[in-house]
Amino acid sequence: MSTENPALKRTLGLPYAVLFGLAYMVPLTVFTTYGIVSTITSGHLALAYVITLTAMLVTALSYTRMVRALPVAGSAYTYTQHAFGPNLGFLVGWSLLLDYLFLPMINFMIIGLYLHAAVPALPAWLIILVTIVIVTAMNVLGIKVAAGFNSMLVGIQVIFIVVFVIMSIVTLTAQDAPIDPLAPFANEEFQFAALIAGAAVLCLSFLGFDAVSTLSEETRDPTRTIPRAILICTFSAGLIFIFLSWMGHLVFPDWTAYSSVDTASTDVMARAGGAFLVAFFTAAFISGGAASATASHVSVTRILYTMGRDGAMPGRIFAVLHPRFRTPYLAALVVGAVSLLALVFPLELAAAMISFGALIAFTFVNLSVIKYHAVDRGRRHGGDLIRHVVLPIIGVGLCLWLWTSLAPDAFMVGLGWVGVGVIWLLVITRGLRRPAPTMDLQEAEDSVVRS
Repeated sequence: MSTENPALKRTLGLPYAVLFGLAYMVPLTVFTTYGIVSTITSGHLALAYVITLTAMLVTALSYTRMVRALPVAGSAYTYTQHAFGPNLGFLVGWSLLLDYLFLPMINFMIIGLYLHAAVPALPAWLIILVTIVIVTAMNVLGIKVAAGFNSMLVGIQVIFIVVFVIMSIVTLTAQDAPIDPLAPFANEEFQFAALIAGAAVLCLSFLGFDAVSTLSEETRDPTRTIPRAILICTFSAGLIFIFLSWMGHLVFPDWTAYSSVDTASTDVMARAGGAFLVAFFTAAFISGGAASATASHVSVTRILYTMGRDGAMPGRIFAVLHPRFRTPYLAALVVGAVSLLALVFPLELAAAMISFGALIAFTFVNLSVIKYHAVDRGRRHGGDLIRHVVLPIIGVGLCLWLWTSLAPDAFMVGLGWVGVGVIWLLVITRGLRRPAPTMDLQEAEDSVVRS
């Protein structure tokens, strides 16, 4: 084997792949939009998660079909490029870029909101601004992502979840009022349209289950291990989200009594375990948000650098490395500037925007299965008809249903972003007279993980 083109070493097994996926999805992300979606659905957060999980499981099956066919470090962008060509692949990658840009921003929002709730003397805007400056500076100076950090983060969250469940059970058993375990799934406030609107926002919680596919070139027997890991991660995370939202509703059933919909989780913690649990939750949630903000800021900076280097974005800005620190400092500054929107953007709109981009990506993974397997390779008979046509069509329908159920302002902003992508595609392809540049997004993400 040539040393100039070394291959990634296949050493990972199923347990690590599952742990990686769960760490990427962040179990405590259920509390990011807890109050928002509880309010949208009139207290039916757990049921909304059931609907979202159903759509995500069907899409996860489509991911497994593509991973088996293309066992390389891939993503929705990669699969669309193979199935539909570079131009449509570019637009899917552009839609994913919306997620990448908004992920640091929503983490900065969470840090500001919850730290301000814990220390009211500190203004949320000041916390957000200082955090953005610190994280951007670290990105410019260079940062190492510690090996095994994801495992530690999952461990901390598991400890908190266990403590939360124990204290919630103690609180529930000590109260005199009767408990209706089915209330989070059905009550007199039920409205189906509102339920679907809430489920659409919750796609944010599942963003990243496809990250397991990035391990394909470092996993033993990837055509078997990676599909299993994707399904296990999706199903396990979904059950965790449903269980935590169900437990939270039992502890604090009055969704109209939150002190703030953005920080409603602290009301739940206060009811379940008093000041101790609020402090524990705030520390765990903010530290997780800080780690996620740093990692996502680094990741999107490297993605923009790669896009600039490959010609998909202006290279004079995004493909420039700092002469001393050897980091894409201009790209980092751009991400920091975009993150300043956290000072004025509503949390609900930011969460919906991330779900907007994710649902576009998930839709095209399902479509890629149909095009790649059923159309191009004629695998549409017998069992293949179910695997490569029926289930992906169901996945497309569910994703589009959720996508069109997002709030109108999120839908319009998202379509505006796609429109900008179409215009930029016409510019860089000179009116589609030449192929779109290949955006190697996964190479950028992998470089962050291994740095």
